[in-house]
Amino acid sequence: METIYTWYGHATHGLQVGKIKILIDPFFTGNPAASTTADKMDADFILITHGHGDHIADAPSIAKRTGALCISNSEICTWLRNKGLQVHAQQIGGGYKYPFGYLKMTLAIHGSALPDGSDGGNPAGFLLTTPDGKKIYIAGDTGLFGDMALIGDEGLDLAVIPIGDNYTMGPDDALRAVKLLRPKRVVPVHYNTWELIAQDPIAWKERVEAETETQVFVLKPGNVLSL
Repeated sequence: METIYTWYGHATHGLQVGKIKILIDPFFTGNPAASTTADKMDADFILITHGHGDHIADAPSIAKRTGALCISNSEICTWLRNKGLQVHAQQIGGGYKYPFGYLKMTLAIHGSALPDGSDGGNPAGFLLTTPDGKKIYIAGDTGLFGDMALIGDEGLDLAVIPIGDNYTMGPDDALRAVKLLRPKRVVPVHYNTWELIAQDPIAWKERVEAETETQVFVLKPGNVLSL
């Protein structure tokens, strides 16, 4: 079974597991780095790591149009359910088996207030085990934390982590995160959308590949990576 990862820019991602289309943290409208627009997106499932506008902005409109099931924490799912959307709530440490694999919510160090100021619960990442055993970790917006080593013990085929600094890990802590996670492949995200989070991903790639056995894929918005 082929699994395809797509980076749409900033911290918006796509996964296609077999024929199932998964959209993660949809932010197209107002996103200067976006490779496409919300009205062109299709999804069977939408995963949301936390409530900030640059992660949830287009989730309601896409879910309403496509009928996608939204997966997030309980607080965000309640917010989306009140908008008439289909939801499945999880919390950190809990997992559930979906048609696309076993999805577990992981710790993230960040905030999660929703765009209207509502409580967005705890921020999270996602650890997906596909039906054929591939392990994919979407860190979400987070700072460095030591329990990344436990996530790394899963044997990751792909980790997707932020490097932009200011709001998330910067390049130095992201390098330390790779050493804890020990993935086969890593994709850096959440950088260069705005000047405040400008980074040099090629320089980061060189550091990571010099100090670890992980292969770094620096993608342009809209690029894909096949696992």
